[in-house]
Amino acid sequence: LGWAMQVAAFVFIQRKWEDDKSHFEKMLDYFCDIHEPLQLLIFPEGTDLTANTKARSNEFAEKNGFQKYEYVLHPRTTGFTFVVERLREGDNLDAIHDITVAYPQNIPQTEKHLLNGNFPKEIHFHVQRYPIETVPTSKEELQLWCRKRWEEKEERLRHFYEGGKCFSVTGQSIIPPCKSELRVLTVKCISLLYWTVFPLGMLALLYLYSFARWYFAAMVIFFVVQQKIFGGLELIELACHRYFKKQQKFHDTKIKNN
Repeated sequence: LGWAMQVAAFVFIQRKWEDDKSHFEKMLDYFCDIHEPLQLLIFPEGTDLTANTKARSNEFAEKNGFQKYEYVLHPRTTGFTFVVERLREGDNLDAIHDITVAYPQNIPQTEKHLLNGNFPKEIHFHVQRYPIETVPTSKEELQLWCRKRWEEKEERLRHFYEGGKCFSVTGQSIIPPCKSELRVLTVKCISLLYWTVFPLGMLALLYLYSFARWYFAAMVIFFVVQQKIFGGLELIELACHRYFKKQQKFHDTKIKNN
């Protein structure tokens, strides 16, 4: 999974702003430079809701004079404001989607719950789109805007869990227009079939063909070595981009001077 994330240029962080800021800056500038469609998913609260994280969130609320929350954790706005400002400067942000997730029945907290078959029977999403033109521009107002969204999340989840276990005011779940119960069932069946056949097929290839074993070994060695030397494939991609960008600037300056 980590290697797949590297290939997809995920932004890995250390959870220390002093260490993460420079890396964030370089990766966001890279995304803006290449002008590719970007979907950046961030969790301003930083982690999931547990007894320990809730206690730390309450301590943070007491220290800063904020309301204590029952259903969400207080967001840490430093990274959020930095990402929004950087993407906005690079003209690579058209909207912010605020997504609230709720589980009306069982809520698996760890991998152990999933291994025991404790999968959520339903997952409800509330999605609100904010065009970037409606989002504040100053850092202070952007922090307040983010906190306001979390106040709304708290109330939204309170009504969900203490009410009819549904986000809709009608009390009924809404299936997106692009989907249907039949389509969802079909996708589930195809996914189950694929993830059953694919691993078995790979094992068969490794058993039957030596070239598959050599390829598998070569890929493992490549990803392990590049991780040890460079820190990740996404860092190699970033370094190449910065090098060619510097070379292009040098070439443009040379032509201009001539």
